Amino acid sequence: MKSGRILSVVIATALMVVAGMVGAHEERSYIDGRSASDENLPPFSGAVMVGDTLYLSGVLGLVDGKVPADPAEEARVAMDAIKTGVEAAGMTMDDLVMVQIYCSDVAHYGAFNGVYKTYFTKEYPARAFIGAGDLLFDARFEILATAVKRAD
Repeated sequence: MKSGRILSVVIATALMVVAGMVGAHEERSYIDGRSASDENLPPFSGAVMVGDTLYLSGVLGLVDGKVPADPAEEARVAMDAIKTGVEAAGMTMDDLVMVQIYCSDVAHYGAFNGVYKTYFTKEYPARAFIGAGDLLFDARFEILATAVKRAD
């Protein structure tokens, strides 16, 4: 099981590196951008837009810094954060092309899917649901995503 998880992470990382190489010379813009001078903030930006592609950092579904008691509520809070980032870039959830969900216990798969599918009106993006073990702040889910602006 661990080798499958490791392979999933390696493949996801390789895809992100290749995607980054494709847009290496395009202008970047940041949503909730942070830099090394932001000493009191975590060392990442909320999202980075390169050309028509938006790379969203991993988000947790915390409420006031705490994990909700209900896994579905935690999934909803996390998906709302992804939606906020996508909309800040002038996109919709249907512009997502890849979503990765890291989950502390795959027993929450059904609860997550029940929420997840309500965020889309067109085809679902490619997706990985990875049993990751412990997550920061004892969260059940961490979601990261990539969106590409649709031509239509």
